[in-house]
Amino acid sequence: MAGAIASRMSFSSLKRKQPKTFTVRIVTMDAEMEFNCEVLDHDVSKEEPVTFHFLAKFYPENAEEELVQEITQHLFFLQVKKQILDEKIYCPPEASVLLASYAVQAKYGDYDPTVHKRGFLAQEELLPKRVINLYQMTPEMWEERITAWYAEHRGRARDEAEMEYLKIAQDLEMYGVNYFAIRNKKGTELLLGVDALGLHIYDPENRLTPKISFPWNEIRNISYSDKEFTIKPLDKKIDVFKFNSSKLRVNKLILQLCIGNHDLFMRRRKADSLEVQQMKAQAREEKARKQMERQRLAREKQMREEAERTRDELERRLLQLKEEATMANEALMRSEETADLLAEKAQITEEEAKLLAQKAAEAEQEMQRIKATAIRTEEEKRLMEQKVLEAEVLALKMAEESERRAKEADQLKQDLQEAREAERRAKQKLLEIATKPTYPPMNPIPAPLPPDIPSFNLIGDSLSFDFKDTDMKRLSMEIEKEKVEYMEKSKHLQEQLNELKTEIEALKLKERETSLDILHNENSDRGGSSKHNTIKKPQAQGRRPICI
Repeated sequence: MAGAIASRMSFSSLKRKQPKTFTVRIVTMDAEMEFNCEVLDHDVSKEEPVTFHFLAKFYPENAEEELVQEITQHLFFLQVKKQILDEKIYCPPEASVLLASYAVQAKYGDYDPTVHKRGFLAQEELLPKRVINLYQMTPEMWEERITAWYAEHRGRARDEAEMEYLKIAQDLEMYGVNYFAIRNKKGTELLLGVDALGLHIYDPENRLTPKISFPWNEIRNISYSDKEFTIKPLDKKIDVFKFNSSKLRVNKLILQLCIGNHDLFMRRRKADSLEVQQMKAQAREEKARKQMERQRLAREKQMREEAERTRDELERRLLQLKEEATMANEALMRSEETADLLAEKAQITEEEAKLLAQKAAEAEQEMQRIKATAIRTEEEKRLMEQKVLEAEVLALKMAEESERRAKEADQLKQDLQEAREAERRAKQKLLEIATKPTYPPMNPIPAPLPPDIPSFNLIGDSLSFDFKDTDMKRLSMEIEKEKVEYMEKSKHLQEQLNELKTEIEALKLKERETSLDILHNENSDRGGSSKHNTIKKPQAQGRRPICI
């Protein structure tokens, strides 16, 4: 089955008085099957409610190419995510953080710091418990690292984030492998792994790196008799590999998995059937429609944001003009008050100068009168000269004071003139502000769509989309371009994973490492030995007998 099928059904009441049957309808890339299953044929728990899990039996080699329908991709994503969290698929700590960030993107959409505040992932199960227990890190520290990557996924839709999750998960060593306990001819306990690429033989203590692998295209026949299984390689020079399993039911399951995976392995390497081609074409059209819809929404969002920014700018400018007008009014009032004070002070100073001038004139008259009086005696003459001298000094002082007061009055008149000039300028500025044209409200006119984007015709309640051949060709070119970009980004992704691994390495508790952690680290140090590399070893090393 090229597509992954996963579903969940819950029956709140299941009584055994009468047979309970249900119909299962499975749609795959190549066929559509419908069959009836009787509940009582299975080992069903007596507790209620009864929950049934329908999971994928066969895993795709390349999720991006084989999971055509979006619902199939989503259900398969949920299954793989649960297997990683339940530690049925081993995932390194740094890769589990990256996968968690894509899971958050698929659930919450684009990161928004005003909405996704600290603690919004507190109730989410995003990392395997093994990873959490392996490091001295608080939930807040894990959330900070997941959010840092989550923020980089902006713009990815749910299906895109789920596909990125699956593209990373399908490279994990235990992805898609079904393990069975077996014994070889010598009675040695081993593990048989069956997946989309072939058969793999593992040591019971190491489920990551197979001891040897048999690709499907190098197997001529698989058969079993009673509890003994026989694998006959295509090359007759290679010895036949035999092993035993514990139960007959397990043998049947192994044989079903082998037949199904081998059939899908060969079918993937042939041209797609007409039905599959139609499904892929429909999927591409749907993807193109969604892409154009997302672009349209992005343009509308951008135009709305620009209109809001323009409105905010106009409101800010209006507020600024109001503040300037208020300041001009206050300056005008202060200028008027200053002018009034200066005018009053100038008037007082002018009156004082007149009074001093009058006193100086009176003193001059007194001096003349004293001079006109004849003083016969020397004493009277001396006294008279002294009084005259004093009068002259007093008159001189009064004259100087009068002159100073006159200058001060002139200065005050000049200040009054400047104040009135400032008042005139303030009134003129206020008049200019009052006569400026007001800004009308902005109604942004939507920008016309580019000519190379298909038109959208809205008629009544229905929405129709017109696709052009050039659009599909362009979409195909974009898909090819995305593949190239993905290969270029993989190097950057590995660098990010190594950076995170180095960052959290100091917080690791070595004593809590599991056997799978140790094996994964050893494989990484040796250059990443995995089932994908092991499966090519018989071809690279030449044909030789199998000894396990």
